[in-house]
Amino acid sequence: MEYITAKEAAKNWGISQRRVQILCEQGRITGAVRLGWVWAVPKNVEKPIDMRKKSSIPN
Repeated sequence: MEYITAKEAAKNWGISQRRVQILCEQGRITGAVRLGWVWAVPKNVEKPIDMRKKSSIPN
């Protein structure tokens, strides 16, 4: 499996590096592992849904 850094994932997903780190800490990115101070994110994993936003679909 190929990995990228949190910084590279942030650039690909259009979010901040810190947000990627938080998602990794929360276990929301499948397969992410911590290597010392750096998070390694699987290269082919999709961006998790942002649970902080309400969906635009009416109930």
